[in-house]
Amino acid sequence: MEPIIGAGPAGPGQGDVIKSTDTAGFKADVLDVSMATPVVVDFWAPWCQPCKQLTPLLEKAVQAAKGAVRLVKINIDENQQLAAQMRIQSIPTVVAFFEGRPVDYFQGALPESQLKRFVDKLAELSGAGAGSALEEALEQAESLMQSGEVQAAAGIFGQVLEHDPTSTRAAAGLMKAMVQLGHVDKARAVLDSLPAEVVGDPSIASARSAIELAEAGTADAAEAKRLEAALVENPGDHQARLDLAMAHYGSGNAGRAIDELLEIIRQERDWNEQAARKQLLKLFEALGPTDPLTLSARRRLSSILFS
Repeated sequence: MEPIIGAGPAGPGQGDVIKSTDTAGFKADVLDVSMATPVVVDFWAPWCQPCKQLTPLLEKAVQAAKGAVRLVKINIDENQQLAAQMRIQSIPTVVAFFEGRPVDYFQGALPESQLKRFVDKLAELSGAGAGSALEEALEQAESLMQSGEVQAAAGIFGQVLEHDPTSTRAAAGLMKAMVQLGHVDKARAVLDSLPAEVVGDPSIASARSAIELAEAGTADAAEAKRLEAALVENPGDHQARLDLAMAHYGSGNAGRAIDELLEIIRQERDWNEQAARKQLLKLFEALGPTDPLTLSARRRLSSILFS
């Protein structure tokens, strides 16, 4: 069987070991979750008598795995297109996913002992491959961030963090994704929930800077236009230019924010105790040292400072 490719909104309660989903939630509830934890998908229908016998036993086996395996139930009557994509020809059909791909399946009702072996085998797979699966999931999320698929990246970062609450890489990625999506309050909530021993991690510090910059850049479009008009009348109004830089960053335009901050430094580098330079360095921290915008801006800053 081939994995289904497509995006859908995340369903509620993704942290549940057992849940129901539909076609729209399949990617978030099955494929994304399976990047870190095996997911057993039970295809059933209300009229299917063997399904009524199988599902309680399958739930029992999954619950006994204590979070090492998850169960997602899909009613094929309500999700016929998905069932066709998965080539479900009879029910019950149970398909196990891990790392985004089907890894095992069976059809028909099985005895409880066989179901237990089926789930236990998946639990062992989870334990053996959890580290590499989490690493691959993080790499996938970071790649999605770079390609602009921020919502999808946020979902994966959240799943990894749920599986491994100590992952500073996942926490930082989730916070930066939330900032880019405009959910600064949610990013702040993630930051505030982190244990004290990880808040000094460089990746967390970078995410904190992104949050603080976004919180500072709360000007709306009308306010940004007013600031731009003020600068036309008085190009030396550094406070207006600083506010405009923060508004640009808050709206997701880090490049224009950098331009305005560099212009302040070019005009008067020591203005307000080097406020523009301090904000620029914080922006570098938020973007990360290898970001193309950071690299370019550092060269431009050096040119201004040492010209």
